[in-house]
Amino acid sequence: MTKDIDPIELSRALIRRASVTPEDGGALDVVQGALRRLGFTCRRLPFSEAGTADVDNLYARYGASAPNFCFAGHTDVVPVGDAAAWTQDPFGAGIENGRLYGRGAADMKCAIACFAAAAARFLAAAGGDFGGSISLLITGDEEGPSINGTAKVLKWMRENGEVIDACLVGEATNPRALGEMIKIGRRGNLNGYLTVLGTQGHSAYPDLADNPIPRLLRMLAAINEAPLDDGSEHFQPSKVEITTIDVGNQAANVIPARATAAFNIRFNSRHDGDSLETWIRNRCENVGGDFDLAVEVNGEAFLTPPGPLSDVLAAAVEDVTGRRPELGTTGGTSDARFIKDYCPVAEFGLIGETAHKVDENVAVADIKALAEIYQAVLERYFVKEAGKPRENRC
Repeated sequence: MTKDIDPIELSRALIRRASVTPEDGGALDVVQGALRRLGFTCRRLPFSEAGTADVDNLYARYGASAPNFCFAGHTDVVPVGDAAAWTQDPFGAGIENGRLYGRGAADMKCAIACFAAAAARFLAAAGGDFGGSISLLITGDEEGPSINGTAKVLKWMRENGEVIDACLVGEATNPRALGEMIKIGRRGNLNGYLTVLGTQGHSAYPDLADNPIPRLLRMLAAINEAPLDDGSEHFQPSKVEITTIDVGNQAANVIPARATAAFNIRFNSRHDGDSLETWIRNRCENVGGDFDLAVEVNGEAFLTPPGPLSDVLAAAVEDVTGRRPELGTTGGTSDARFIKDYCPVAEFGLIGETAHKVDENVAVADIKALAEIYQAVLERYFVKEAGKPRENRC
């Protein structure tokens, strides 16, 4: 027999676990305990890799048949920062003036609690035979390097015959009001590290030195001077942001031997990491001189085209909030960048306005509403969509 879950109390229990990445702090035990009481089969999946912290993860499933609707989220949180600047205990889960405070409230422990509560209500109403399975993929490595988390859980699932047919990620997607936005894709994320080499010398004798700074500035201007594109139907224009320039020079009369810069590009689906690296390198080569370019791509741009999954989610949001959400692709990266290779994926959670900030908090009323939205998603996916062929569900 299924048991009811209070999304507020489960949210508070999770916030009280100081799971600052990569530490779990007992947060996964809280989730696992709640899901086991509902009848979920739970698998803990710790992963390791040289040079990174060990990370524990959880995959829980109710049912054995297809389709398998998966909720993905993370229990790890960013550091508190200046604890003295908080008006509430960051891990106290205090409620004041109708708002729940604590690190991870918006990003994204409350969303995990809401989905567990929604699953409990759905199972209580639908019973065990509802035409599929419900699963949760919960990682402790989303705010960290994302090496021993979702990507490795997905690989384990494929190797062990665990198939997910649609996935909802509980990231905080709404800018100001619950129901404003569903994320159906994300921009790619590229970091570039440019070093221009010269010859150190006395500034009074520039003919005996080779100043790398002017070349570095010309290269950065070449990268930054013209728009990469003008955007697309679902994506805003790609954007280069220069984030640091450094010479490390402590003497005003010394021409340095090297100058470095870093930049970030958030790019839409008109580009990929390889094409951007080629574009950057060509622009630097056109300036000339000795330079070194290192590029790391933390995620490619992707899009789940509007269709069955976003339709189900948007209808559920509108049922509860009265708002028809925008289908967007803004913001940073999320673990959806890994999941998109396995099934259609969309993201919807709470309001992200205070995520990662001092006094992170969410409205208690929004937590209750989000649990209702997630319940409506399950009902529409499994009950109202039950007459459709599997490939048309999501």
